[in-house]
Amino acid sequence: MRAHFVDRGGAAAIRVIPVTEKDLPRLLDQKLGRQAAAGKPWLALNDFRGKPGTVAWLPDARGRPGAVALGIEGDRDIWSYAALRLALPAGVYRLDVELSPEAATRAALGWALAGYGFTRYKKSAKKRPNLEWPKAADRSAVARTAEGIFLVRDLINTPAGDMGPAELADAAKAVAKDHGAKFNVIVGDQLLRQNFPAIHAVGRASSRPPRLIDIAWGGSGPLIALIGKGVCFDSGGLDLKPAGGMLLMKKDMGGGAHVLALAQMIMAARLPIRLRVLVPAVENSVSGNAYRPLDVLQTRKGLTVEVGNTDAEGRLILSDALAEASAEKPALMIDFATLTGAARVALGTDLPAMFCNDDATAEALLRHGLAEDDPLWRLPLHKGYRGQLDSPVADINNVSEGGYGGAITAALFLQEFVEPGFPWVHIDLMAWNLANRPGRPKGGEAMGLRAVYALIAEKAAALRSAAKGKSR
Repeated sequence: MRAHFVDRGGAAAIRVIPVTEKDLPRLLDQKLGRQAAAGKPWLALNDFRGKPGTVAWLPDARGRPGAVALGIEGDRDIWSYAALRLALPAGVYRLDVELSPEAATRAALGWALAGYGFTRYKKSAKKRPNLEWPKAADRSAVARTAEGIFLVRDLINTPAGDMGPAELADAAKAVAKDHGAKFNVIVGDQLLRQNFPAIHAVGRASSRPPRLIDIAWGGSGPLIALIGKGVCFDSGGLDLKPAGGMLLMKKDMGGGAHVLALAQMIMAARLPIRLRVLVPAVENSVSGNAYRPLDVLQTRKGLTVEVGNTDAEGRLILSDALAEASAEKPALMIDFATLTGAARVALGTDLPAMFCNDDATAEALLRHGLAEDDPLWRLPLHKGYRGQLDSPVADINNVSEGGYGGAITAALFLQEFVEPGFPWVHIDLMAWNLANRPGRPKGGEAMGLRAVYALIAEKAAALRSAAKGKSR
């Protein structure tokens, strides 16, 4: 893990005193003792009031840097500890506070996430600080979560020239191999022979053949299906994007990156489930054999789709993957996709849109999002908009005629390929930070990942408990 921790910092470790605005005076008196009288004017001089994410040095008895005060929001804070790491010079530090296991794990995770850097093409010589592991922290959870988030970031940040369908499949194969999972990939014209025609149609124009990545893991327990959009670059197809719209399209495989990271986390934790991961990986390119506006495409489910816009390709490749996953009737099916600009207009870039056909599942996911400081926002699968996808020549159009409610109509399109009878969640996300923030650098980003992992862990435990009850 790229997070910098040490088991024991020793006597040389510099104390870090986390304080809230409310508890600042009391904690300083308690932690600084005789040095409090000298420390308080120093903090006042630096206008330190315990605001979350702010840092101030405190002198020791000889007037040298002796401790660091860190403003935090409370026990559930993550990002203030990320800000701490970015504010400190190289050295060894320890938290001078007794934290609950949850708070200690969150503090360590924030520190870890601030250690991320995308160094594939440009190395960093900067020396980073080290933190003594908080005593109560769940080290495995911190490592598992940070490594999952780093995987998402690395995959998205890699330029499309080095992260095409084949390279994304290689990354998936590495994840599967690390955890003893079964791996399979269907490539090029094999997609037609094995009845994945929509994936083939979208990806056939590229010199880099389309493929369906398939990972299976676990021998018992409820089946969880994860599907991720893997458009490694999106030119828009014949409905070509303008230059500005194409600029960030290396991130259009962000959904695939999310489900690979989520699978990695689940397998590392050895959750008591069976897992199926599907990533249709394509490049939406332009050539003589590109699919065209108003073409009618076949799909795995048997529904025909009129192409209203070739730039709405993500939902087309997902349709085949959703149909395949649905056939197994999983206990829970979740897809991640950088699907619509409409979701970003509605909710901004930080808040993924979540659609769900089951209220209890949706409520649980929203609850975990808030608890993990990894929020989502539910939008409706409003049936009244389904008619906007009607086609005069096919079973359905891949876009609606108007520009309104685009995130909803996209979700309604996907729902046509989901069999009834089990909970399904669709997450429409940005997968990119537009600006730097502590622990969340500009570039590829995991969104909703921790919330969904918490949901799956909870559901796995509940289903396992119910199964044990029935067997008694």
